[in-house]
Amino acid sequence: MLWSYILKLVVLLPLVCGLMIGCLYAWRKLEGRLNKQQASRLINVQETMVLSPGLRLAVIEFEGKKLLVSVARGGVTLIDKGGSL
Repeated sequence: MLWSYILKLVVLLPLVCGLMIGCLYAWRKLEGRLNKQQASRLINVQETMVLSPGLRLAVIEFEGKKLLVSVARGGVTLIDKGGSL
């Protein structure tokens, strides 16, 4: 009787701890992707495209205008100012 309890404890305790750690890791990864009241924001990222591992293009909406920017490790560069929406 005691051995079956110890066996269950040895098997299930690491399983439960692993599931908890996995859930916390997934929550941390996905938390940034959740839409948090985008309607009240002044700046809205419409779309992004990865060109290379350190370079991406982004379309940003600000005050009714669309801006095309290049985002790199060195900083952000404005490429084009689009018209109003």
